[in-house]
Amino acid sequence: MVMPGAFAQSLAKRGVAGVRMLWQHDPHEPVGAWSVIREDARGLFVRGRLNLAVARARELLALMRQGALDGLSIGFKTETARADPRSGVRRLTRVDLWEISLVTFPLLPQARVAAVKSDPDAALAAALRRAASALRP
Repeated sequence: MVMPGAFAQSLAKRGVAGVRMLWQHDPHEPVGAWSVIREDARGLFVRGRLNLAVARARELLALMRQGALDGLSIGFKTETARADPRSGVRRLTRVDLWEISLVTFPLLPQARVAAVKSDPDAALAAALRRAASALRP
């Protein structure tokens, strides 16, 4: 269990630019960059942008728009932790965050992409279709 504040030192040290956006935790598969990473009341909040010059990123964007891909997972090194002797739960109190990946199956069911920007080409095509149908007698 990652405890509140566990990411604070790492984020202060690395900054948003020091945390990679990967596909399936593969260091050979960077697919974009994070623009916002912060801890909030629910956990880690991130906002990023896929690099559409990268073929894999274009594939991931298509899958995310379809709803076929929405998982997120973190890659980190535990710096300090303690185990609760009664429950056996390991509480991570300080972690060094290295990367956040788009994944097929996140370990935590709540670790999900909440929104994907719409496809501007599809939006334009739909607007043109609406305009064309409005012009028909």
